[in-house]
Parts: sequence; structure tokens; C-alpha cells
Amino acid sequence: MKKNKSAVIALVLSACTRICNGALAQTYQQLHEQALVVDTHNDVLISVLEGLRLEEDLSGKTHSDLARFRQGGVDVQVFSVWSDENYGKGRGFAFANRQIDSLYALVARHPHQLLLAKTPQDIQQAVQEQKMAVMIGVEGGHMIEENLAYLDSLHQRGARYLTLTWNNSTSWASSAKDEAAGTMPQSRKGLNDFGRQVVRRMNALGMLVDLSHAGEQTFWDAIQVSSKPVLVSHSCVHALNPHARNLTDAQIKAVGKNGGVIHLNFFSGFLDPKFEKREARFLRRHAAEVDSLRKKERSMSSIRLWLARKYPQEALQVRPPLTLLLDHLDHIVRLVGVEHVGLGSDFDGITSTPRQLDSVADMPLVTKALLERGYSRAEIEKILGQNFMRVFRANQPAE
Repeated sequence: MKKNKSAVIALVLSACTRICNGALAQTYQQLHEQALVVDTHNDVLISVLEGLRLEEDLSGKTHSDLARFRQGGVDVQVFSVWSDENYGKGRGFAFANRQIDSLYALVARHPHQLLLAKTPQDIQQAVQEQKMAVMIGVEGGHMIEENLAYLDSLHQRGARYLTLTWNNSTSWASSAKDEAAGTMPQSRKGLNDFGRQVVRRMNALGMLVDLSHAGEQTFWDAIQVSSKPVLVSHSCVHALNPHARNLTDAQIKAVGKNGGVIHLNFFSGFLDPKFEKREARFLRRHAAEVDSLRKKERSMSSIRLWLARKYPQEALQVRPPLTLLLDHLDHIVRLVGVEHVGLGSDFDGITSTPRQLDSVADMPLVTKALLERGYSRAEIEKILGQNFMRVFRANQPAE
């Protein structure tokens, strides 16, 4: 009798589990589909310049293509216009425009799927027409070549944020990488007078001041100068991983006080303080293959991807769990509230992501994880897109 009773209880529990799991799957998928989903940072334009076409299935080559954007339910994608320090004066502005040209061409080829968005009203129109809103963010102040007219021109073409620095400092703003190196004199840290002019001009244009990559002194100077809420487009939490690219608690609180929003980067190295050691062990285990590929002038980024495809189970264990991304999000929420956090994946600009987040197609799993953490529908909608929209609207120039 007891065995029969136990068997019945087991069957009931099993049925309940299946029902609950099914209900959760339906709930998170419906919520994700109905919510406005904004990703503030994706670097796939560089691959487009190199000849890849987002119309094609680029699985195994990139994190992104048009089909996977749709599969991931991405409603608003900010495409990063990026270059490194080699594109300085005489090159940076032209290279930025080449990338914008490539994005314009993509939108022109797919008018029924994509809409170039320069205003909150454009985003609303895209949602109504069931298109993905395409936005532009310029990653690296060196691309304005110390010329406010170039800043105006990029804004005219649709750029709606400027990341004040990339890893390289400019003559007018110091980067997180350079400040953390400890070799920069104090007199060079932060914004100079021209840097302050840049921030004020961005405020006037309605261009979001992006403080990802900014050095701490640049961050504090920009927060002081900006009259509008700031954006941190793709960064994580220093308290959980003391990386120079991550924000300290004091910085997080300052963004909250400013009314801005911090969009979390999906890069394993920013999320997990133990990731670099695990990856180094993985590379050492396959040192012969790494050396062989290096002799063929393969980049370390492409070598990592090659190894991950050849040794998928090993590579999977190197990556942190998705729950760690939620830990960073929880930390920001505890400090400043759910109104100041969002998603800035950095897909196609990073070499490693948390398990389960293999491409833009997997964005619904973030919604699932948020539900499992106990966030309400209203809170999740803020995280997925409403927080960005609030800051975007607050940056619009007065009419």
C-alpha cells in the first residue's frame, strides 16, 4: 500500500513539474515577445565590412544575423560603429561613415524588416510595423578627430550615443584601460576643456553620453558636466569582478542619482573573476594547435573560436553560468533600483559568453532567468527596454 501511495505521489509531483515547467516556458516566451527588447551594443558591423551578409545564416561565424535577431525577439538593436586607435586623425571619421553606410545599405535592402531609428517615435513606429529598430552608437571618441563638426555630422546620420573613449585614450578623455595601467600622469586623466565641450554638445544634440570604457576620472568629470541622464552601454559590476572595465559601487550609485542606466555586458571576462584562469588552462592544454595557428597569422580571437568548435565540451566548462549575469544585475538593483539596469550584450565584440547565451537568438533565456529570480513582469519590462527608452526620451533636445 505504501509503495502504491509513493508511486501515486511521484506521478503527481512529476505531472506538476511538467505543468509548472510548461507554464514557465509559455510565460517567459510570451513575456519576451510582448515586451520591448533593447540591446544597446552589438559589434557585428565590422564583420559586415569584412564581407559577411546578415541576410545569410552566419551560425558558427558570428553571434548575429537577421534571422537570429528575429528568433531572439530583439526589437531595438544599437549597432556599434567601432575602430581601434589605428583610426585616428584623418582616418577615424571616414571609417565610422563607412560602417554607417553599410548599415544604411542593409536597411535599404530590407525595408520590410528593418527601420532606421533616430527618435523614440521611430522606435514606436518600428514596433507598430513589426520591424526591428536599427540604431547607431559610435564606440570611441577618437572617431570625431577632435572636431565638433564631425560629432554633429555623425549625429545627423543617426548616431545616438558616443562612447567617450574605447580602450585608447584621446587627447580630451582618458580610458579605463589607460588609467588602470598606472602609467598615465594625473594631469592627463579625465576630461579637458574640449572634452567638456563634447559632453555639452552631445547634451544639446540629444546624443547619449556613453561611459562604458571611460576611465574613472573621465566618468566623474562627465557625470558632473552632463545635464542629461547618461548611458553605460556595455559594462558590469566591479564588486563582483574587479576588472578595470567594470563600475564600482560609487559609480553605480552616481548613475542612479543621475537618472541614467547601466546595460550589462555578456562577456565572460567581465562577469567572472575566475574566467581568465580557466581559459588560460584551456589554451595551455592545446598549446601546440595554438602555436600552429599563430604561425598562420590567425588572431587569438579566431583561434579561441576554432578551439571552441573543435573541443565544445571543454570550451563549455570554461564559460560561466548564466546565473552570474543575473548576479551582476541583482547587485545593481540592490544598490540603485530596477530602473537603472538593462542589457548591452556586446555580441560579436566578445569571444566568450555565459553558457546558454550562444547568440542573439538566445535573448529570451535572459527573460526566463529573470522570472526564475523572482522579478515581476513590470520589472522585467523595465530591464528589457523601458529603462533605455526613459533615458533616450530624457536626452531628446527641447523643441
